Amino acid sequence: MAMRENIIIDKSYEFALRVVKVYKFLNRKNEFVLSKQLLKSGTSIGANVTEAQEAISKKDFKNKMSIALKEAVESRYWINLLKDSDYISEMQANSLLQDLKDIIKILTKIVKNAS
Repeated sequence: MAMRENIIIDKSYEFALRVVKVYKFLNRKNEFVLSKQLLKSGTSIGANVTEAQEAISKKDFKNKMSIALKEAVESRYWINLLKDSDYISEMQANSLLQDLKDIIKILTKIVKNAS
């Protein structure tokens, strides 16, 4: 298990893995448009969090974490749309949304503290 200060790295990576699995599942159901949007935003969270670890300045760090936060909020939109259009079940959506809620909470705190 990673150290406490890397919880956002762990959570965003785990979320990205889940998003990849949802993407594969939806492609088997011949859904390619919404799933691609979720794949992009859902995997971008962790990519930006990882990039932020090598930031060249505090401003760069905050910027990368802010982008990760925006991608998390966008992912929430796509998950709700997939749920409401009956591509994924409410149970699947709620599980993903709970993970996102945690990620958004952590990222919000990180961005606020970086100010």
